[in-house]
Parts: sequence; C-alpha cells; structure tokens
Amino acid sequence: MDRRSFMAAGGSALALFPAAASARDTGAPAALPRRDAVRVAFLLGDNANVIDTFGPWEVFQDTAVPGLFGASNPFRLYTVAPSRGPLRMTGGLTVLPDHTLEDAPQPHLIVVPAQRAGDAARDWLRRASAGADVVLSICTGAFQLARAGLLDGLRATTHHAFWDSFARQFPAVELHRGLRFVDNGRIATAGGLTSGIDLALHVVQRYYGAEVAAATAACMEYAGEGWRAPA
Repeated sequence: MDRRSFMAAGGSALALFPAAASARDTGAPAALPRRDAVRVAFLLGDNANVIDTFGPWEVFQDTAVPGLFGASNPFRLYTVAPSRGPLRMTGGLTVLPDHTLEDAPQPHLIVVPAQRAGDAARDWLRRASAGADVVLSICTGAFQLARAGLLDGLRATTHHAFWDSFARQFPAVELHRGLRFVDNGRIATAGGLTSGIDLALHVVQRYYGAEVAAATAACMEYAGEGWRAPA
C-alpha cells in the first residue's frame, strides 16, 4: 500500500487546517532534563510512514548542543520493531530495525509514526513509556498511543483525515483539531507528516533551549515556525 492509499484508508480528508487555527497548542510544558545523551527509540511497524519517521529523525540527528569542548549531538537514535527482519515502510522503503521489542534499550524519548502495530508493540510502548521523559506520536501514531491507554484524559491531535474516526474511537481523549501539535508534558501528539518536524524541534527546545532548536531548523533549511513555544 502506498502512502496516499494508507492516508486515505481511514476516510477522505474532512478539511484542511483552519486558517485561523493556532499552529501549536497553548501552554508551556516544563523543560526536559538536560542530558548529555538522550536515547531516542523510533517504534516501527508494518507500513510505517517515512516522513513521520525521518522528519523527526533528521531533526534529532542535526541537533548540535554547544559545550566546553565544542558542539556535540546528544541524541542517540535507534529503531525498534517486532523483529530484526526487513520492515517495509511507505513508498517501498525497506529498513532493518536495530532492536526487537525484547532487547531494545530503555529510551528517554519515544517516537511513534503512523503504522500498523500489534498488541506486542503496544505492550512494549506501555512499559517503555513509564521510564521515558516524553513520548511522541506523529500522524495516526496517535491511534497507537490511544489504544495503549496513554492518552486517556489528555489532549491530543492527529492527521486531519482521521479526526472524526479518532473522536469516535477514543471519547476519553480530548481531541484538538487543526493544531500542528499538542504537548501534555510527558505525552505529545503531532498532526502528521511535516508537523512531526515541528514537534521534534519543540522537543529539542524543551531539552536544550530555543537557540539550539533554531540553529537546528536553520541547519535543515526549515522555515516553519510552528515549533516555537508561545510566549
């Protein structure tokens, strides 16, 4: 199934983001621990979306934090999947995961892109999230967080084509339509595709400050401003 077919699987697009809608959620989540090394696990399943995964991956791999001996990248990125066998992503991209659900290191940060995921992956997500600083979903990855029970009583968003489906399936979640991302502090969700880049830059800001996040965006030639926390 290609990316367009995958995105259309949940129904036709309901509406594009309203012009007057805020690009980000209101509120300012607390800063995250300024770690020398941040382990980032990308949970992948069958048909995981490429830009949902590698938009945030690019952000984290391009981050440079100034220090006593020059700038360094604190993010340690790895993929986690049910097996180490070849995993086919959208558009036919095939990857070999770094770790299985059984041997993956405990992450500080978890990224869940749009994908097909089973009970074992959601069990791992529940366990790993308990020891993580923050868990991110991108696009319909929010469905996986909701099925794992991580969004009950919280605010969330997802891709605009799936708002109604999400609202019907998860009435215990406060769905926000039209935002680039919603950050509850330990759990954050992005609308999908390029909004995952904004959420990742926002997380860089929470760890290392706005100057580091802005430098990362500049390195990427990324002109979007949706990642900036409101004043």
